[in-house]
Amino acid sequence: MTDLNESRNKIEEIDRQMAELFVKRMHTAEEIAEYKKSNGIPILDTGREKALIEKNEQYIEDNSLKPHYRKFMQDVMDISKQYQHKLLEKSRIAYSGIEGAFAFIAAKNLFPDGELVSFRNFRQAYDSVMNGNCDIAVLPIENSNAGEVGQVMDIMYEGDLFINGIYPFRISQNLLGIEGSSVNMIKKVISHSQALEQCAEYIEEHGMETVQASNTAVAAKQVAEMNDKSVAAIASKETAGLYGLTLLDHDINEDITNTTRFAVLSRSREEIINGAEGTTVILMFSVKDEAGMLAKAIGVIGKHGLSMNSLRSRPLKSLSWQYYFYAEISGRNSTGKIPDMLKEMSKYCESLKVLGASRESNVK
Repeated sequence: MTDLNESRNKIEEIDRQMAELFVKRMHTAEEIAEYKKSNGIPILDTGREKALIEKNEQYIEDNSLKPHYRKFMQDVMDISKQYQHKLLEKSRIAYSGIEGAFAFIAAKNLFPDGELVSFRNFRQAYDSVMNGNCDIAVLPIENSNAGEVGQVMDIMYEGDLFINGIYPFRISQNLLGIEGSSVNMIKKVISHSQALEQCAEYIEEHGMETVQASNTAVAAKQVAEMNDKSVAAIASKETAGLYGLTLLDHDINEDITNTTRFAVLSRSREEIINGAEGTTVILMFSVKDEAGMLAKAIGVIGKHGLSMNSLRSRPLKSLSWQYYFYAEISGRNSTGKIPDMLKEMSKYCESLKVLGASRESNVK
């Protein structure tokens, strides 16, 4: 029979070792928190957590202990996240719009501990990170219905910030009016141009006049101030509570899968461009003004075993009828391929820059 004191001594020694390892782990969490702050990366990454637990539980040979180990590891990760959240409380997160705008909701979801800073437009939010006033900018780059956000694309092409993550958020558009109003009383709707476009079928069906606003939350604020039962805003449900409006109708956008992708931008670029599994690399480029240059530049991507997930063109403001391109590329086991691809692709490009990279991630 095992001596009780001997077993207790073993436990004490194991606990001492675990305490030392705990301190090492938390100090490493500090380093990760600082890296995430510098590179504009949210703390929560459920995909990464799941993969790490699944990998580590392979070290547990006793199957009866695996469920307990998974719980133990999840608790350790939760403590680590809480600690990182505390360290990142002072991060300043720039977004375009006012409280209640979809950009505000996305930024709050991604960086719940950050200080959210509102700016009147995309340019001001972007520049606030460029000049060091803010640490991170959260800006929309594409909607599944309305397409790319051209103004943000142009700003990214001209500027020096890097994308360190792209996160999709489902957008639910709602009709908001003042108390006592109803759908059949609404003659005019106010919202951002993309929101109006996303709800075009609903608006036409109800014969409503449209008025554009700088963003959806501003539209809601305007409706509240107008205090007119015939005027409504198209915005998020969260905005209704902020400005004392009533939800007249919900999910009025044509596509219930309506999704906006938000880019997280910072002054530093996360060094994952060598093609880690599940990584998308974002490029911006313009091609030389010679026949066939675009086809040759694009061909290089496939030649190196990479897939082009997205390709969009935008007119160059400095040259009439000339364009620059935004591309997202990825590939399995692509380590080492991307630098070679970029080197060859540059032969056909007038300009070429790696805007950043985004891991496949589930933040919400």
